[in-house]
Amino acid sequence: MTSSRKGTVYIETYGCQMNASDSELMLGKLRADGYESVTTPDRADVILLNTCAIRDHAEQRVLGRLGELKASMSATSIMGVTGCMAQRLGPKLLARARHVSLVIGPDGYRALPALVERARAGEKATHTTFDFEEHYEDVAPVRADRVKAWIPVQRGCDYKCTYCIVPTTRGPERSRRLDDVVREVAGVAASGTTEVVLLGQTVNSYRDGGHDFADLLRAVGAVDGIRRLRFTSPHPNDFSDRVIAAMADVPAVCEHVHLPMQSGSSRVLKRMLRRYTREDYMACVERLRSRISGLSITTDIIVGFPGEDDQDFEDTLSAVREVGFDDAFTFRFSAREGTPATRLPVELTVPEEIATARLERLIATVRSGARERNATLLGRRCEVLVEKWARRGELLQCRTRDFRTVLIPGADSLVGRYLTVELTGTTGSTFTGTIVTERTPLPMAVRSIGDAAPAA
Repeated sequence: MTSSRKGTVYIETYGCQMNASDSELMLGKLRADGYESVTTPDRADVILLNTCAIRDHAEQRVLGRLGELKASMSATSIMGVTGCMAQRLGPKLLARARHVSLVIGPDGYRALPALVERARAGEKATHTTFDFEEHYEDVAPVRADRVKAWIPVQRGCDYKCTYCIVPTTRGPERSRRLDDVVREVAGVAASGTTEVVLLGQTVNSYRDGGHDFADLLRAVGAVDGIRRLRFTSPHPNDFSDRVIAAMADVPAVCEHVHLPMQSGSSRVLKRMLRRYTREDYMACVERLRSRISGLSITTDIIVGFPGEDDQDFEDTLSAVREVGFDDAFTFRFSAREGTPATRLPVELTVPEEIATARLERLIATVRSGARERNATLLGRRCEVLVEKWARRGELLQCRTRDFRTVLIPGADSLVGRYLTVELTGTTGSTFTGTIVTERTPLPMAVRSIGDAAPAA
């Protein structure tokens, strides 16, 4: 039962899918307390920025946005910062942006309504303590996506890579109970959503004390109504034979893995404390592809990590070509206060101009390989799920099972539907397609982009 109306709230989200999911939790918590969500900050009594701290650039964007949003505040509205940047900086944020009156880390959202009330009463409120048991099981999120649902299954991380701030901002790894995850997925499916994405900092290291990630994939994949099952982000070390077998056996599991590599140099990987070598990573790729036909692989790569020399970078480029990544999130190294990488000898620092040049070459290499592979797919027919309107033009954005983006003409009534499309063109990163009408549906258990599932 929703309380009497208390005001309006506007939430702006930065960062990863876990942050998007957390924003849905926050909105659910505030809506249950009587707040109504609005889509523009100038109409909001409460303005919240849910933030990322993974790189300095992300934090600088938020600080700039806080200044911009100050103009949207009325005499009675308040502004708050939540998420990883709030956890990292804590009360320091109140001093850096004096119009901010609320700072809440990822484990403090249960107290959000009470903290908002304190802030609206004129008090500066912070909550940045960890709660190692918190999974927000009794909080109903207000889901922003009409087509897929983010399902957190694990919080925190125990890997402690030398460049990464996540253990500081999200705390140690802990997993939800399998039964609780399945119950949430069943509720999502009952509402008509057919695709779910399991979330965790190292999602495939999931353990609830009695079950592992393979068990979770099989249990979620068996939920009636779930047609597509994805997960992000896994760690290469945690793809056990059991997990790979579950991926291959469960029809709902999509033929796509986002597999962070970070570097193609074993020397750099050791300094990053990634706990695998280049050869280990390649072996993981081979094990995945040997069991899952038509598997698409995307990745994360950092250039300019302290000590990276020309040969290390060439090793990364050769790894990109060897794996044949379908896409990559690429970054220059960003030192984060409090991480071990900041304590590496200063003489290991890669000059900014060299790191920038390497990033440009890396992006060009990734795009060139993806463009060549995508060109070979033209004329193929495949199943797509229509997700939303594309950013440009009168086209709908769709997604194949192996996570390729396809733009098609159509109407709003197609959003959320499965269609068979023929790939007619590509920019190198996305496809254009046309809807194919088929009288005889093909089998559901398709395992590659070249075979279409039934049109819905």
